[in-house]
Amino acid sequence: MSIKIKLFAAIKAAAEVLVGLSAGAAASAGVFALITVIGILPRWAGHTRTARHVSLYEWSVILGGTAGNLIFLLQPSLPGKEILEAAAGLFMGIFVGGLIMSLAEVLDVFPILLRRGRIQSGIPWMVLSIGIGKMLGAYLYFSNL
Repeated sequence: MSIKIKLFAAIKAAAEVLVGLSAGAAASAGVFALITVIGILPRWAGHTRTARHVSLYEWSVILGGTAGNLIFLLQPSLPGKEILEAAAGLFMGIFVGGLIMSLAEVLDVFPILLRRGRIQSGIPWMVLSIGIGKMLGAYLYFSNL
């Protein structure tokens, strides 16, 4: 291979790394900005009466996101990988569910929905049905049925 081809390949690889890191930084900054604006971590700390540990929640989100990205990129072979994946999926689902409920609470989605739909009873069943529907939809999507 000539020097020009090697140099071009190195410049191309460096540009891909730069674009990838920039896009990842922009996406993660947007996610963290959304989490901050919604106030999901202080809200969880308030509900669990652990407000003095908010920084621990914040560091857990940061380190969990970083660890997830590293595991995704490096794909190490880990013992008990299936159990770890199931636990990670459970925690990710809990986090996303909490994020969605915090967003819905901030936007007052449920009061508006209940008022417009003239719903007075069966609200817990409606919320449970939404959750079960989302769970079944995710199961069907990921199980390739």
